[in-house]
Amino acid sequence: MTIFQGKSHKKPSGGKRRSARIKRRYELGREPTLTRIGPVAVKKLKTLGGNQKMVVMRSDLVNLYNPKDKSRKNTKLVTVKENPSNSHYVQRNIMNKGTIVMTEAGLARITSRPGQEGSINAVLID
Repeated sequence: MTIFQGKSHKKPSGGKRRSARIKRRYELGREPTLTRIGPVAVKKLKTLGGNQKMVVMRSDLVNLYNPKDKSRKNTKLVTVKENPSNSHYVQRNIMNKGTIVMTEAGLARITSRPGQEGSINAVLID
């Protein structure tokens, strides 16, 4: 079953709304990626206009930015510590934007969208 992100055919009162047109391809959504910690696995998806989107399925590396000395380095991920979007994602080691992860350099907050961008970027937290 597909995920439809267009306008509902129901009114707030519960009545039917007459559609002005049929469903469009750009109104379709997809299942969430649920990026996890593990050996690196990236998937290519076809998008609108014949473009491609890189989706991180699993990764054990993160591009870490240190704001004190303004340096960047590739660091190994250890575990997920906190996830503001869903508390159950912590025990399943699922990462998305805003997740706080434990790296070899310390705690970091993920600033990229791994299920949309194809890489995991993070900022070191004090």
